Amino acid sequence: MVRTTFIELDSRGFTHIVDITDSVRRAVLESGLTSGLACVFVPGSTASVTTIEYEEGVIDDLRDAIERLVPADIPYRHDQRWHDGNGFSHVRAALMKPGITVPFRDRALLLGTWQQIVFMDFDNRPRRRRIVIQLMGE
Repeated sequence: MVRTTFIELDSRGFTHIVDITDSVRRAVLESGLTSGLACVFVPGSTASVTTIEYEEGVIDDLRDAIERLVPADIPYRHDQRWHDGNGFSHVRAALMKPGITVPFRDRALLLGTWQQIVFMDFDNRPRRRRIVIQLMGE
């Protein structure tokens, strides 16, 4: 059986990180499914979904690491072509990936003790985002 639902949120961009664990957990509980897989996916090419311990220090460390890997203040060919200034956003999202799959059993996500599901917006402006949660199971 497959169930699909969505999370809608407003994001600030520039590596804005939002804990969406409770929303995914709620989707599992409301689905009527007991065991299966939760696929969490963000449509678009400037955002990502991953897991991390959602704690201020490690969130700042992740932002800093992403900035070191893909600096916002260097030239990007995408910007030369489209003049929208978000070339870094596309590269960051491609490296971090648009989605993850989390197993669940007994209507509970099988996450680690300090592991949360996070949405990351890398774009260079605020946006309204829609995240897809597709649940497969029984």
